[in-house]
Amino acid sequence: MGTAVKDFFTSEEQEVIKQAIRNAELDTSGEIRVHLENSCSGEVLDRAAFIFKHLGMNKTELRNGVLIYLAVKDHLFAIIGDKGMHKVVPEYFWDEIKAGMLANFRENRFARGLTEAIITTGVQLKKHFPRQDNDINELPDDISFGEGK
Repeated sequence: MGTAVKDFFTSEEQEVIKQAIRNAELDTSGEIRVHLENSCSGEVLDRAAFIFKHLGMNKTELRNGVLIYLAVKDHLFAIIGDKGMHKVVPEYFWDEIKAGMLANFRENRFARGLTEAIITTGVQLKKHFPRQDNDINELPDDISFGEGK
């Protein structure tokens, strides 16, 4: 891994993650973003919530955005879902996704852990927020990068 956070995933892994986001969003109006930073100052959920707002994820029409946040050098991650998601997914939903990610991360399968989390999130988005005829992709599908770009 290079020192730049954008080098954490190879270009091939980045493309796999981006394609997982596209596939997950195919049949839903929901939006999924992945954000990487080297370090997280403060509480990881607070930082993820800040990034969520910074990326404009709280401005989707149905409030159905989901952010997967990773601070790679600190080995921290969080998943933030907007108000619309919290109203419809079971209470334990995020814990199950995080457990699956952690199992993969412990085996250094970071791209796989992210991809599986994106797919699982997409299933719930499709169930509760099916794609509408007039649906547009409200947010970019690219991975966003913070400090240490």
